[in-house]
Amino acid sequence: MKDKLHSYFARIRWTGNSGEGTKTYVSYKRDHEIQVDGRTAINGSSDPAFRGNPTCYSPEDLLVASLSACHMLWYLHLCATGGVVVTAYVDRATGTMVEKKNGGGYFKEVVLYPSITITAGSNRRSAKDLHDRAHELCFIANSVKFPVLCKPEITVVQDHAAKEAPVSSP
Repeated sequence: MKDKLHSYFARIRWTGNSGEGTKTYVSYKRDHEIQVDGRTAINGSSDPAFRGNPTCYSPEDLLVASLSACHMLWYLHLCATGGVVVTAYVDRATGTMVEKKNGGGYFKEVVLYPSITITAGSNRRSAKDLHDRAHELCFIANSVKFPVLCKPEITVVQDHAAKEAPVSSP
């Protein structure tokens, strides 16, 4: 089978001109709008550590969120086709970025901490193993040059009254 190409388009518009443009380093805001046709705009800025607006998403926030969302979507797909019934999924992903002395930097790693609830009839081992397969298939994780780790916590629903018991992942 031939590889398929998919194209994506985003429009980024700077909204941080305070009246003087980029006359000086401190004369402008880092605010911008991220727009994809037909979708709600996202307000972006740089990280507050770099003079950004703390109420907006930074590119770093969006990178961590993209890795988390891509992993989750693959995981849910694999569970649906693999007989694992997921009833809840929440991830508290973290990213570590190194700022170099020259002002540049790079991400050192991103760690996903998904907390998943599955039904009692689902195979707990499969639920854990499918995270490895989701990682192998994740478009975003396959596109970055730093490690993306996954440390899942799996909870099994014991009965229909929604009593839950944590299950440690090996």
